[in-house]
Amino acid sequence: MSDELQHDCGIAMVRLLKPLEYYQLKYGTWMYGLQKLYLLMEKQRNRGQDGAGVACLKLDSEPGREFIHRHRSIEDNSIDHVFRKINKDFDDIKKDHPGIIDDPNASKQYLPFAGEIYLGHLRYGTFGNNTINNVHPVLRVNNWKTRNLIMAGNFNLTNVDELFEILINLGQHPKDFSDTVTILENVGHFLDREVQKLFDKFKVENKENIEITRLIAENMDVKSILKESSKRWDGGYAIAGVIGHGDSFVCRDPWGIRPAFYYYDDEVAVVASERPVIQTAFNLKSSDIKELKPGHAFIVKKNGQISEEQVRESHERKSCSFERIYFSRGSDCDIYRERKKLGELLIPDILKAVNYDLENTVFSFIPNTAETAFYGMIKGMEDYMNERKKKRILEAGSNLTPGLLDTIMNDNFRVEKVAIKDAKLRTFISQDKGRNNMVGHVYDITYDTVKKDTDNLVVIDDSIVRGTTLKHSIIKILDRLDPRKIIIVSSSPQIRYPDCYGIDMAKLGDFIAFQAAISLLKETGKSHVINEVYKRCKENMSLPKSEIKNQVKAIYAPFTPEEVSKKIAAMLRTPETNAEVEVIYQTVDNLHQAIPNDLGDWYFTGDYPTPGGNKVSNTSFINYVEGKDRRAY
Repeated sequence: MSDELQHDCGIAMVRLLKPLEYYQLKYGTWMYGLQKLYLLMEKQRNRGQDGAGVACLKLDSEPGREFIHRHRSIEDNSIDHVFRKINKDFDDIKKDHPGIIDDPNASKQYLPFAGEIYLGHLRYGTFGNNTINNVHPVLRVNNWKTRNLIMAGNFNLTNVDELFEILINLGQHPKDFSDTVTILENVGHFLDREVQKLFDKFKVENKENIEITRLIAENMDVKSILKESSKRWDGGYAIAGVIGHGDSFVCRDPWGIRPAFYYYDDEVAVVASERPVIQTAFNLKSSDIKELKPGHAFIVKKNGQISEEQVRESHERKSCSFERIYFSRGSDCDIYRERKKLGELLIPDILKAVNYDLENTVFSFIPNTAETAFYGMIKGMEDYMNERKKKRILEAGSNLTPGLLDTIMNDNFRVEKVAIKDAKLRTFISQDKGRNNMVGHVYDITYDTVKKDTDNLVVIDDSIVRGTTLKHSIIKILDRLDPRKIIIVSSSPQIRYPDCYGIDMAKLGDFIAFQAAISLLKETGKSHVINEVYKRCKENMSLPKSEIKNQVKAIYAPFTPEEVSKKIAAMLRTPETNAEVEVIYQTVDNLHQAIPNDLGDWYFTGDYPTPGGNKVSNTSFINYVEGKDRRAY
């Protein structure tokens, strides 16, 4: 992606199902779980550049001993920083207790982060200040083990205001107005109710308090807690939690917007935001790993009993397709195949754009995330060329000579790597106030790969969101190659609407597709549409959330996608650009053909899976018209 976006967080949970000495004997270290957590987090580094955190819970610790440990960091290399702090904890105690690290029982008793349950989180904040308080895991602490709660998640809620008000009406005084605190206290409230209900039940049976504590832990209904607490959650979420006595869970939203995968055997249970990281960390096949079903929770009881329970009614699956286009790791077998298909499906439109003149066309890609779609585009071109060669051979018939056959077989298309990303320069520029003066040097080019004033240059990107880097950098540097025409191809459709479920695409005015549509309305004498949409958005604000419609769709209604793309191309081309510029976007139909099982497409179509999405879209438009530079939820 040429534009930089912040996006979804990542979660990783490891639950050891055997005593620590088991792993010491089999794997040579009781730190097996901690090491696996590190691998899971490192392999999800793409999901966290703002911060990272790790929490550990020790099962069956003695009263008076700390049983929950947590380290968090907002340093540049936050994962390494967190684990360096954990190692320092070990080193500090080893000074006074040599050999303790080789004794799993002593380690569990005296060392922090020597336990059976590990919860890791990588933060990619979509808003707010990057402070340590915003980094997960978050804690709810109590002297009753069963009332302690550790939580971390990949989520955004559209109705935090509504949930916050509910907490207040319950008599609580939340310490912060955020979805993180709101969900923590929401789940914590129903955890408290479950504990109290069980306490009252066993007290009536004349059980002693110490025994009641044990019975509460054994009989706690985690499924019921999650069912009650999630009733009013509107958004996308994969939320992991550990209760102080040892039950743990991961809960996924009913639409499957945010991803979660799990694996377990007789030694370990593990959950992560992406399938290939579990494969890599535990050397598994993709078929060994299961996807947590929408509206379900993966629950591991303290005694090691594992189940997948339905806690919310599942809706039509709307898993985020944009994750698969760009954010998720391309090493996943399905995602790799889907990204290739996205590139392949663009071939008919590309051929039209170059007028089928392959002799004078160069194919390339914008590094680095578009590379897989580029391979798919090349496959599509190979298929096209094979069909063309076959047709010419058949047409030649008896007139086919060795020379003509050589000519036909040598007919091919041209591929070059014309753009090279300078990652170090990118870091420097991001801190510079005069960024636009330097951004043209973010990419280097491979000179003499294009015939001057003759060649078409087709360059694929995985998506075009704001178009800023394209305009101020990529098109400028590609123009130095002196092509006749530059064709920018996006493997995703036009991004038209804000996201409110985790990706940093919350402001309509940032999107180049929206800017193009607004310009077209003004140029074609349809400015009244802007005012009408604004009026309807304001009127919708007083309606119940379930009745709100996405009024922003009317902004795009007068124009075809091709007309919007043509306007985008004009906006990306500066007066200094010599080459003609054309932009080709993926179609929504092709998107669903390439990614048939993940139909979340609200940023392309405006069809939000939850009621709160329509409200967010309308609010974002109101903010745009009123000149308010802030998120819409």
